[in-house]
Amino acid sequence: MSLIQRITLVSAIAGVGFATLGFAAPANAADDAAKAPSATTATEVERYCSNIAEPAREERYRRQKKALDDLRAAIDTRMTALEKRKGEYEDWLKRRDDFVKSARQRLVDIYTNMDADAAADQLSLIDPSVAAAILMKLKSDRAGAILNEMKAEKAARLAAIIASAGDPKTSGSAS
Repeated sequence: MSLIQRITLVSAIAGVGFATLGFAAPANAADDAAKAPSATTATEVERYCSNIAEPAREERYRRQKKALDDLRAAIDTRMTALEKRKGEYEDWLKRRDDFVKSARQRLVDIYTNMDADAAADQLSLIDPSVAAAILMKLKSDRAGAILNEMKAEKAARLAAIIASAGDPKTSGSAS
């Protein structure tokens, strides 16, 4: 028999012996204590709860404030990033607009310096609204010389587009 088995056997025999001699607590004593809690226990519980209520409330408020502060910091970080990105987009848009304006002016300069018959041939091949926009940016005598070199129907269509651009009733749909 092993040592553990011997100790278990001895403790079992000793437990039976003590119970026989009346040293063991009655089985229903624990039930009696559980059934009848004392008035002092209830009062102590109430006192404990009232004592920790305020610190618990303060701790809850502190945690909520910390959570709100963390959210505010996250929002501020995102707002800073968005403001930076907005600045980058505005810078890009300004550079793009400057480029488009420069390109348009350059295109007008090209048609200004081109022979009237060559300019008329080129403008005949592109979209009529684009051709009309280019002609509108040219000086009137230069635009007239180019229109003079075009076929009559193409020149008439471009002249109609240019005329409707000045009309407030049709300028919204003719561009």
